Amino acid sequence: MYTTLISVEQLQSLRASGQPFMVFDCSFELLQPLQGDVQYLDSHIAGAVRADLDRHLCCFTPAEAVCGGRHPLPKREAVAAWLGSGGFTNNMQAVVYDRQGINYCGRLWWLLKWLGHESAAVLDGGLQAWVAAGGAVEAGPGSQKPTANFALAPALVEWVTTEEIAANLGRPAQTIVDARATPRFLGEVEPIDPVAGHIPGALNRPFANNLQSNGLFKSPEQLKDEFTALICQRDPATVVHHCGSGVSSVPNVLAMEVAGLGRTKLYAGSWSEWCSDSARPVARG
Repeated sequence: MYTTLISVEQLQSLRASGQPFMVFDCSFELLQPLQGDVQYLDSHIAGAVRADLDRHLCCFTPAEAVCGGRHPLPKREAVAAWLGSGGFTNNMQAVVYDRQGINYCGRLWWLLKWLGHESAAVLDGGLQAWVAAGGAVEAGPGSQKPTANFALAPALVEWVTTEEIAANLGRPAQTIVDARATPRFLGEVEPIDPVAGHIPGALNRPFANNLQSNGLFKSPEQLKDEFTALICQRDPATVVHHCGSGVSSVPNVLAMEVAGLGRTKLYAGSWSEWCSDSARPVARG
C-alpha cells in the first residue's frame, strides 16, 4: 500500500503485479481551465482516468459546497459517487499525478484520505518522470470503466474553517503555513484574488520548494530540516496549511508527512475565503 509518494519504478511494478489499482490524471491550468482536458487527450499514462479540478474535485453550488473560497470542497458523498461512477472501489490503490509540479493532483490525494481511503499516493515527478522512464502513454478520451460502489469510511485528514482560523489567530495552538509564491504572500502582487497580503502571523512556504530541480520531491531528511526551520520551536501538530484556494497547499501537507512530521491540517477555504470579508485582518510585507 502506497500512502504518500509512489515512484515511477513502483508504479511500473504495481502495473505488472495484478493488484487492483487506478491512475488519475489531474492535469489543470488555473488561468485556462479547459487546457487540462486538452493535455489529457493529447497524452496521458495508459489507462489513466481523467480527474478535473473544476468538474470532479470542487463544488461551485453554495448550498452543496462544504466551504467557501475559489475551489470549494464538495460533499464527501459527491466525491464517492463520482469515484464509483468511474469504476473505483475500496480495495484499489489510487495513484494521482499531473504535469504541473504536483500543483493539482494533491487535491485528489487529500480528498481520498478525507473519504477514508488510505491507499492513495502521488506519482513522484508526475507525467514527466513517467515519460522520461519510458512508461506507456496513450492519447484520446480513455475507456469507460464499469460502474462500481465506493463506500465512505471515517475521514483520515482534517480541515478547518475560517471561523476556527479566526478564533485561534495568534494562539500557540495554531501555526499557519501559506503555500503561495512569496510575492503574493508579501502582498506585492495579487493576480487572482481581490485583496493582496496574508493572514496575520502566517509563515510562507511556497509549495514548489518541496521539489528538486528534476521535479522529484526532496528527501525526507531535507524536507524535515526545512519545515523544522520554518516552524522553529512550534509543534508540527499545530500546523494548518493554506494557499489561494486550498489546492496548492496540499503539497505542503504531503511534504510534512513524507518528512515524518505527521499528517497536518488544511484550511480548505484558504486566502480566497479569508479575504472575502473586509472585516478580517490582513498583513503585508
